[in-house]
Amino acid sequence: MGPGPSSMLTLRTDALTVNPDVSCEGARDSGAVWIDLLNPTAEEIARVAADYGIAVPSRDSLQEIEASSRLRAVGQALYLSMPLSVQEESAGFGPVPLGFVLSAQRLVTIRYSDVPAFDRVVARVEQKQHVGSAPVFCSLIEGMVDFAADHLEMLSSDLAAVSARTFGPHVASRQHDKRIAQGLRECLKAIGIAGNQLSHSRESMLGLQRIIGFVLKMAADWILPEDKTRLSTAQQDLVSLVDFQAHLTSKSQFLLDAVLGFINTEQNEIFKVLTIVSVVGIPPTLLASMYGMNFHNMPELSWRWGYPYGLTLIALSILLPILWFKRRGWW
Repeated sequence: MGPGPSSMLTLRTDALTVNPDVSCEGARDSGAVWIDLLNPTAEEIARVAADYGIAVPSRDSLQEIEASSRLRAVGQALYLSMPLSVQEESAGFGPVPLGFVLSAQRLVTIRYSDVPAFDRVVARVEQKQHVGSAPVFCSLIEGMVDFAADHLEMLSSDLAAVSARTFGPHVASRQHDKRIAQGLRECLKAIGIAGNQLSHSRESMLGLQRIIGFVLKMAADWILPEDKTRLSTAQQDLVSLVDFQAHLTSKSQFLLDAVLGFINTEQNEIFKVLTIVSVVGIPPTLLASMYGMNFHNMPELSWRWGYPYGLTLIALSILLPILWFKRRGWW
């Protein structure tokens, strides 16, 4: 990015990009208010510390889960961290951390993944000639809240689609469809994915809530009233989003129980058929084995209709249990 000298300074891992016409010292003197570190190297961290006197926290410190580690004040600077709803495979599928160092003069963001809200805020900041650290921070928070809302809306739509596939009016006509087992497995997978994303989204939103509350309390002396209003509004939005997330979590649990119940029902149907087949096969097997013993005195052997008589008995021994099972509603 090419920010103006009075707006922000951006540091990246692939290239340490500053306004090409302004050195780091010059950027500092001109009052850069936002330093965005994406996957920072040790050299970049040391450069920020030397040029701006800011101790950039390491990734390990940003991943600490204690409240005292995630929210702390060092002098006039606020050190804030939270987990994103993004998972990183190389880190054992753990959440990716996001850090802020906020002061009245400057905002430093430390991130290890692309955050959609940041790109939107960059475009807004570049259109303004004079911005402060607090307004930029508020814009980032608002962008992250909007993204969380959009993400929850998407998950709500996904769960609604799973619900329609599970309880829709067309389900009854598919009871004997051979593809029903595959459909249930797909629903189970979709519910699992949605539940996992809801869990990570909750961690991220709760982290945002704590950050906003801490900033409103600790930076009350130097944050402008309009910025306090923006943060308070974002905090209220997060409360409603957390409630909605809890509703989606309950819905996903309900759908999970329902799909597992349908799977159990399908399995019971299979076992019921196997049981009926085995029960139906016992009488004819008994009769056939009896007439296969070739007794010396077996009256039916001399009958003209003895063989049809035996076949009739075998057929009746099959049909009568089937009719009885159907009458009982077992088949």
